[in-house]
Amino acid sequence: MLMRTDPFREMDRIFQQLSGTTGTWSKPSVMPMDAYRDGEEYVLAFDLPGVKPDAIDIDVERNMLTVKAERRPAAKGDAVQMELSERPLGVFSRQVVLADTLDTERIEAHCDAGVLTLRIPIAERAKPRKITISGEADHKQIAG
Repeated sequence: MLMRTDPFREMDRIFQQLSGTTGTWSKPSVMPMDAYRDGEEYVLAFDLPGVKPDAIDIDVERNMLTVKAERRPAAKGDAVQMELSERPLGVFSRQVVLADTLDTERIEAHCDAGVLTLRIPIAERAKPRKITISGEADHKQIAG
């Protein structure tokens, strides 16, 4: 049997019981995220330890990216008796507003070792480009 005493966890548990939110499935939790630019794309990395790829849902509507994941209990069956449960279960969600300069049509998603990585390319229209300037010598007069 595992024993661990954490007075703050006990206070949190008591608060949850008093406020009526005792179930671990009752409220969505936020997932930690890193965001950075890597060359011509933006990368979003979400920590989702213990979540299987088939329990992850990614939606994009206009420029709003929504990632939802569900961590289900690992122990199953009538003979299983939980001794200690510190890992949160239930639904985790995160919404990110994407800039108009990103190409939401070509998002790539990969999940490895509990990290969901999304790669979002920069749209062609947002990339810098060179504009040539024409001078007086480039103008031609039409003779009639």
